[in-house]
Amino acid sequence: MALSLSGIHRFPVKSCRGEAVAEALVEPWGLDGDRRWMVVDDTGAAITAREVNALVLLRPEVTAAGLLLRTPDGRSWEVERPDGTHQVPVNLWSSHLTAAAADPEAARWLSDLLGVSARLVWLDDPTRRATDPTYSSPDDRVSLADGFPLLLATEESLAALNDEVLAAAAHGAEPLTMDRFRPNLVVDGGAAWAEDDWRRVRVGDAVFRAVKGCARCVITTIDPETAERGKEPTATLARVRRWDSGVFFGINLVPDNAGVTIRVGEDVEVLEAAAPGGGPVRAARPQDP
Repeated sequence: MALSLSGIHRFPVKSCRGEAVAEALVEPWGLDGDRRWMVVDDTGAAITAREVNALVLLRPEVTAAGLLLRTPDGRSWEVERPDGTHQVPVNLWSSHLTAAAADPEAARWLSDLLGVSARLVWLDDPTRRATDPTYSSPDDRVSLADGFPLLLATEESLAALNDEVLAAAAHGAEPLTMDRFRPNLVVDGGAAWAEDDWRRVRVGDAVFRAVKGCARCVITTIDPETAERGKEPTATLARVRRWDSGVFFGINLVPDNAGVTIRVGEDVEVLEAAAPGGGPVRAARPQDP
């Protein structure tokens, strides 16, 4: 069976709900509209769903003017995209850069909603943030995703993981959904975990380097519908997908020919692959085939 692109997802605000789209422009730092906004505290440090689980319930929508934020109970707030004049320092992992501050009224609305002091910022210039040079090139850039421009996962790997989760669970357990893993691209038609070995991939007319396996954090244990935290998938990944000090699901991609629009249903082709069996690309394993 041929590989195909079964889903495209972008996440307008880091850690908030994603939106499925039929097509997307691939930019050097990620999909158009993906993770250009972020919630930060008074010091500029990122606030993510790791700290405030309820962020996963907030539904952002990209608009012509900026952003529309919706809550599960029907409240909404429109935020105009700032012009970039007022820059504030922000911190995300080891990245220290500046971003444009949004309207202070949005900060008040967010703070009341989340129960913590919070501000909204927009990365007006994504060229400010470099990717991890351990796995990528010096000129690679990323928006406000954790580390790399895009994340890819496969339907077959999720099905294999769910087989393990359900086999070990008590009666009545529900399978995990793909939105727990927050991928930008979902691929269908291959073998489970085959993506571990991919090194260059073509999606439609866009070509990507697969630079690193994605080590998963506590966010995957937060139910995207309720914001409640559980033990899965971490418990099962620790049994079946553990290497070094991490558990892995999905692969991180860097675009090689940005400016291309990709569409759901397009063919996916593996252009280069490593020998199977070595697990995902990580620091202890060279990324070259």
